[in-house]
Amino acid sequence: MWIIRDGKPVWSYSIPLNIVFNNKADIEELGDCTQLSNGNIVFSTRMGAAEITPAKEVIWQIINPPNTETHTAQPIGLDHVLVVQNGDPAKIMIINTVTNKVEKTIPIPVKNPGSTHGQLRRVRMTPAGTFLVAHIDLNKVAEYDSDGKEIWSYATPGPWDAVRLANGNTLFTGDAHGYIKEVNKAGEVVWSLDRSDLPGYTIGNIQDVQRLANGDTVFSNWVPNAVKPADWPTTVQLFEVTPEKKIVWALRQWDGPNLGPASGIQMLDQPGVPELNQQQR
Repeated sequence: MWIIRDGKPVWSYSIPLNIVFNNKADIEELGDCTQLSNGNIVFSTRMGAAEITPAKEVIWQIINPPNTETHTAQPIGLDHVLVVQNGDPAKIMIINTVTNKVEKTIPIPVKNPGSTHGQLRRVRMTPAGTFLVAHIDLNKVAEYDSDGKEIWSYATPGPWDAVRLANGNTLFTGDAHGYIKEVNKAGEVVWSLDRSDLPGYTIGNIQDVQRLANGDTVFSNWVPNAVKPADWPTTVQLFEVTPEKKIVWALRQWDGPNLGPASGIQMLDQPGVPELNQQQR
């Protein structure tokens, strides 16, 4: 993880890639991440989730049970975290980070309970207290109430991230399919972007997305599935585009330092308190 200010890295944090997990060789992933108003950072590691201080002290952590994965860690206030556990069953958990107790559990339907990695990436609690789920394996974005009842859905191939916007619309990405769509409650597409809108750029997997207060959209371009590692430096990791799909800036930083493939993003200059769900991400 990196914090970039004025075009320069000012902070970073790393975890081991290759580990032994549940007595077998495995790999970790840094995925979801949020800097809180107090400077702490909540993040997922595939094997669990954690909260660290700016001094990199781990003050809260969970480790997953065998045959499960975590790719969502959303802070709910300063003392709770929403964690999603891929597995059989897949489930949303609201965890009190002070007591480390699971205070709420909501099962999530998946297509293949035994195929944990391909089930889910981002899940978000909305300001209304519902849960917006990007179902990769079910090819839909769905909204569930606090009891886990589906109250809205939109069919779309391989969604990765889904965000409830301030205008009530839903913004989501298509990962390997390389698209972003904004749809209203009636299921009408009111804005979209795909690879053809960015000629001259290699677009791999569009993953995290954030709508800025000025109406622009920032998204990550995760390229390992699109090009060989030797060609990664020719690609862009992050984009900001206007509603007219004009590029405001494109970040390409593969040396001095190497920021690596981009997945989770947070624009730190946006208004609103992150842990109070006041940002469109």
